[in-house]
Order: sequence, then C-alpha cells, then structure tokens
Amino acid sequence: MSQSSQNTPLPRKPVQSYFHWLYAFWKFSRPHTIIGTSLSVLSLYLIAIAISNNTDSLFPNSLPPIFGAWIACICGNIYIVGLNQLEDVDIDKINKPHLPLASGEFSQQTGQLIVASTGILALVVAWLTGPFLFGMVAISLAIGTAYSLPPIRLKQFPFWAALCIFSVRGTIVNLGLYLHYSWALKQSQTIPPVVWVLTLFILVFTFAIAIFKDIPDIEGDRLYNITTFTIKLGSQAVFNLALWVITVCYLGIILVGVLHIASVNPIFLITAHLGLLVWMWLRSLTVDLQDKSAIAQFYQFIWKLFFIEYLIFPIACLLA
Repeated sequence: MSQSSQNTPLPRKPVQSYFHWLYAFWKFSRPHTIIGTSLSVLSLYLIAIAISNNTDSLFPNSLPPIFGAWIACICGNIYIVGLNQLEDVDIDKINKPHLPLASGEFSQQTGQLIVASTGILALVVAWLTGPFLFGMVAISLAIGTAYSLPPIRLKQFPFWAALCIFSVRGTIVNLGLYLHYSWALKQSQTIPPVVWVLTLFILVFTFAIAIFKDIPDIEGDRLYNITTFTIKLGSQAVFNLALWVITVCYLGIILVGVLHIASVNPIFLITAHLGLLVWMWLRSLTVDLQDKSAIAQFYQFIWKLFFIEYLIFPIACLLA
C-alpha cells in the first residue's frame, strides 16, 4: 500500500456527516446565547403567569404564544451571532478558531444561507405570533445588523458595542417578551415592578458580559483594530470592573428584597443572591489572567450566573 493511500482520510458515512454538520451548526449558533435566549423566553412567560394568577395558561392548549416566541427568538439569535461570524472570519481564526467558519467546517456560502434563512424565519414567525413579538424581533435584528455589518459596524467602538448588547439582552427582550405574553393572555399592558426590576438587573449584568467577553479576544481585536475596553484599560481593570458591576447588580436585588419593592418572595430572593455573590467572588480568586483558557472558563461561569437569574425571578414570583 502506498504512503499516499495510507494518508488519505476515509470518507465519512452519511450519518456521520449529518451529525458532524449538526454539531458545527450548534457551534455556529453559539450555545451559551441560545440557552440564555431560551431561558428568557420561559422566564418572562412564568412571570406573566404568576402576575395573572392564571395557572390555566400553563396547559398545552395555551402554549402557542410561548412556542412562537421561542422559535422567533432562537432564529433571531442565530441570525445575529451568525452575521457577526460572517464578518469576523479572519479575527475568529485568531480568537475563536473552533468556530465553523474560522475552522472551515462551514463555507462562507453556507453561513450566508443560514443567516438569511434564520433572519427571515424570525420575522415571519414573530409576525404570525403577535405584534409585540414582531416589534421586539425586528428591533433586535436591526441592532444586531448595525453591530456587525459595515459600514456602520458598531462593534468597532467600545461604548456602542456594549450598548448594542445590553440594550437588546437587557431592555428590548425582557420588555418585549412580557408585553407579548400579557397581550396573548389578555392582561393589562402595564409593566409591573418585578419586570422593571428584572429588566434593570439584566441590563446592568449584560454590560458586565459585554465588556468581559473581549478579555480573551485581545490578540485578534488588536491586530484588526477593533477597539475594546480591554485594549483601552487592560485585562485586569476590565476584569475587576465586570466583577464590581455584577456585585452592584446582586446588592441591588438584595435591597429590592429588603424593601419589598416588587411582588416576590423576599427571603428566597435575598438568600439566592447572597449565595451567588459569595460564589462569584470565591471563583474569581482562582482566575489567572495570563491563561486564556482560564479567562474563557470564567466568562462561561458569568453566563451561568446570567442563566440562573432567569430561574430565580420566576420562582420568586411564584412563591410570592
């Protein structure tokens, strides 16, 4: 047998190729953002149920509003993160070489097809599901497009990049989803204090995520002239700033529980956030800012704290 035939890779079986494509698509969709989006869709629904005191809405025949919202938001999520990857292939080859476009698992044409398809599907499903959902999705896609696509490409500017991320995740998604559910459940369109509290918390918390995400990407961002807070202030300063921003979030929620500002179970709310605050600071002590993998792991830990918040708030409302 010749040396060349020994080195020729065996062709993948159809089933193997199918699962390989699905795994690449999963990476392309940026799983941590998909989880965050899914939890926000579920969380705001449960909060709307708790406020309405209408447990009948939990039954399957009342689920189209949440299912439509989930499909539209997931498709919108994939459109936004996919467009960012299409525009950042060269940068991702340095910062995130595992992503499908950067690694070559997906061609540019495949990425473009996925982004176009999910963007259109998000708008169509949202249009068919409800007016508030359509407005939320349309605004989110517009901001996501301005974030990544030249000539605007707001991600080049630290302030505008952070503003795009936390305005969508913090304000537009939470208020838009609650208005969608209250419309679907035929409730008052007045936004209650607990939703404002959650929105403000997520708004500030997402700012911490927005500035922290650039710490492990400093090498590629500097090479391609993407100005970030990390490049301007340094990794240590941004790391500390993110920790203190999240700390302010937790202390603010603890104060909400103490002052009984919203219709939530104060004991559960206070205990949960005190525990998370201690956990975060203990975990931060083990992070080596010279180790890119350690920074990336702590970034994923911050996302887990973000996920947990969308579990805490509906439980606190249901226990009220």
